[in-house]
Amino acid sequence: MQCLHWLLWHGADITDVTTRGWSAAHLAAIKGQDACMQALILSGADLSAKDDRQCTAAHLAASHGHSFTLQSILRSGADTSSPDINGWTPVHYAAFHGRLGCLQLLVRWGATVEEIDHNGNSPVHLAAMEGHLHCLKFLLSKVTSFTRALEDGNTKGETAKDLARRFYKERIIQYIDSVEYERDHPEESQNLAFPAHVAAFKGDLVTLRKLVESGVININERDDKGSTPLHKAAGHGQVECIQWLLEMGADYNITNDAGETPKDVAKRFAQLAAEKLLGGGTDEDSEEEISEDNPLFFERHGVEGSTDQQDNVHLSAAQRKAARMRAYDKLKELEKLLEIAKSNFKHLGGILEEENQRKKEQKESEKKIRDLEEQLEYERLRREKMEVQLDDYRVQISQLSSCLEQMKPSPRPGKLSEAYKEKKSAKKKPVQQTNPGGVFVRR
Repeated sequence: MQCLHWLLWHGADITDVTTRGWSAAHLAAIKGQDACMQALILSGADLSAKDDRQCTAAHLAASHGHSFTLQSILRSGADTSSPDINGWTPVHYAAFHGRLGCLQLLVRWGATVEEIDHNGNSPVHLAAMEGHLHCLKFLLSKVTSFTRALEDGNTKGETAKDLARRFYKERIIQYIDSVEYERDHPEESQNLAFPAHVAAFKGDLVTLRKLVESGVININERDDKGSTPLHKAAGHGQVECIQWLLEMGADYNITNDAGETPKDVAKRFAQLAAEKLLGGGTDEDSEEEISEDNPLFFERHGVEGSTDQQDNVHLSAAQRKAARMRAYDKLKELEKLLEIAKSNFKHLGGILEEENQRKKEQKESEKKIRDLEEQLEYERLRREKMEVQLDDYRVQISQLSSCLEQMKPSPRPGKLSEAYKEKKSAKKKPVQQTNPGGVFVRR
């Protein structure tokens, strides 16, 4: 960073490129040097410049997963839809390399996720081809049509599922199969072994209420796919059932076998009203934490019920509260035992994951502080340079002012002095010749 400041201070050409067409901005994007990128931006670097493959700095930052550097590039107004030689935008690079953070950042700055390259591949195709399930789920949540994104083929007629099958991405295939099966066979998703799920699926609030209030089923009971009644109601937009389940204390943070919460299921099936309702109530999502001494603490911190013993499923509010208090005391006891175990582990020379994480965060903080200090030093040198230029300008202004003073004509006198008048009048008087006398003799 100091070398870069020194070079910029001495007027280095930031448009010079390597044999591959990489400028200084391209190299900073590849290495993730955020401070260097900011210094280059302040010096007027062209972030739209392309290398031999028509890649900009945004392409390279997205492909290498440097989200901080990418954010600096996007803040400077870089184009998020600029294609390279293959028609890939930065979104294509992030999806192909599995850079979820960069992918989310690009979408937040207005990038589209439905652009196709010269081979007809969209970011969904690339994420499925490389087996990046987390990126695929995010992309499918942002497309306008979930079904169209999965059914569209590239120039060879291959869909995202076909590409995943060709490259043996089993997780992607299983996920797409489950999603398509639920979409194409909604009637088969009703399992009579789980009547509450069927009632939530159909929106039959009367049956659902009878089953829960009579204690036949638990409100958070899971089916063979790990889904609760809230998942079923969310997937088909049964708003009344969703509202009643939430009022009865259904846990909206439970995930099914696919790792989806009820809100994720509602988003996948474009059930906007259900998605908004599942955002969580104000009381449950409040950032203000209640003390454990407050009885409301045990009313807010509920747990998922168990269906192992059917006799204890239907409990009163007081019994549930007492059970939560006992469970909380047991949790505190286990936490103390865990602390003792961690202490023994440390004495034996072990390193906890928390310590590794703390050291990692400390190194990142120190690196950020160094970058900021280098940035501050660069700004200080820049200010000194501007002050030197300002002094030079002041000297030039002073010289020009003195020249103007010398070029002004001298003022004409208003009255002549008396001595000057006498001298002038003496010059004008004729000189009288004196006659010495005598006689001229003519010879």
